[in-house]
Amino acid sequence: MEGVKNMNMTEVARLLLGLRAAGWSEKEINDFVLYIESGEEQYKPKPKKEKDK
Repeated sequence: MEGVKNMNMTEVARLLLGLRAAGWSEKEINDFVLYIESGEEQYKPKPKKEKDK
């Protein structure tokens, strides 16, 4: 595919660390990676409900 770039391991590590820093749980991160690779709806991220202020 033209224009598609594979991520190297450093970029993947930064993505994972960024998601952790943003408060994502390990399960949310794992499901997100599975969704990216498989496209299966069961792993698609769901919107988080906003907390009451």
